[in-house]
This record gives sequence, structure tokens and C-alpha cells, in this order.
Amino acid sequence: MSAASTGTAPIRVLCVEDHAVVREGLELIINGHGDMRMVGAASTGEEGVALHRQLRPDVTLMDVELPGMSGIDATRAILKETPAARVVVLSMHSGADNISQALDAGAASYLLKDTLSRSLVEVIRDVHAGRRPLPDDVARRLAARPPQPDITPRELEILTLIANGHSNKDVAAALAISRETVHAHLRNVFTKLEVSDRTSAVMTAVRRGLISTR
Repeated sequence: MSAASTGTAPIRVLCVEDHAVVREGLELIINGHGDMRMVGAASTGEEGVALHRQLRPDVTLMDVELPGMSGIDATRAILKETPAARVVVLSMHSGADNISQALDAGAASYLLKDTLSRSLVEVIRDVHAGRRPLPDDVARRLAARPPQPDITPRELEILTLIANGHSNKDVAAALAISRETVHAHLRNVFTKLEVSDRTSAVMTAVRRGLISTR
């Protein structure tokens, strides 16, 4: 398929990926199809957000693990600036928590890097057309995800403050509540996340995409 044969402009793709070899491979795949072309590449989340603002691509391919700002946070930032933006997250991680976190951030699709060559072009076309495709293996993993704990907004607020280095005393002062109330909320969180301490609670919440440390 080519843009010339259909009389339409090629799909403009931005790639945010910190490994040069992967970027070059993605460029070869994308530019090997006449109906799409790579218009820019970034190696960090911050660069990706800035390039998206500058280039306004049709579809952005976003790696998850990037130096500095993560791909998930970069996706959130892009969608906050441009709600109609279309982002496809790329990852080596196949866990349901990782997939859910990316989709909750606003990604239109999630691709595992070991299946990129088979799925990439089709997904780019689908996302550009306004669809939100999920490869079968990704959809199966997401469907098998166990129910998530019902963490309240206040509990998430407390967890976020703790994740960013605040003590229970600091949290109490910031939220104008007593330290006893902070302790009570944390006990509820420990039970819901099935952990026994603050560090484990924060790590579990971040892994599941419940909170962000940025």
C-alpha cells in the first residue's frame, strides 16, 4: 500500500526509543511502507513530549523504559497537551499491570517488542484510523488480570506523598489530618495491597500503575 496510490498523505510517525538500534529498525520497517513515514525520533520522554508538540505526528510509538521521564509519564503529558493524540506503547514487559498502566495513561495500543515485526504496521494503521487495537496475546494477559483493590482517593493521595519521600508527620501536615488518621489509612492500604510496610505498599502501587513518583 502506498500513499500515492490512495491519494492520501502518509501517516506521520514519531518514535520515542532510547536504543539507537531499535530506532533504526523501526525506521526501516515504517519507511518500508509507502503509506507511512517516520518524521522524528527522540531518546528520552522529555524529548518525546517536546517533539510531539513541535511535529504533531499522527501516531507516536512510545517505549516504556526511558531515561528520566518514563514512557508512561510521557504518554500522559502528550495526552494532556493534545487529547486527540494517538500513542502506541512499546515494551519488553508482558505483565497485565504494565499493560493496564499504559492503557490507563491513554495509550491506544500496547505492543510487545518481540512481536513488533508482525504487528507494528497493522497497529499503526488501525490507530491512525481511530481504532484501539490490542494484539491477541496482550488482550489475553489483560483479561487474566485479577481484580484491583478498591483504593480510595485519599489513600492514593497519602501513598503518593509517601512515595515522594514524605514522612507520616509530613503527610499529616500536608493534608491537615492527624498522624493517627494517616496510620489508619496506611493500615487499610496494607490490607488491600497485601503488604506489610510502607516501602512494599509504594512499590506495589507504582508497579500496578496506581500512583506515579513523578
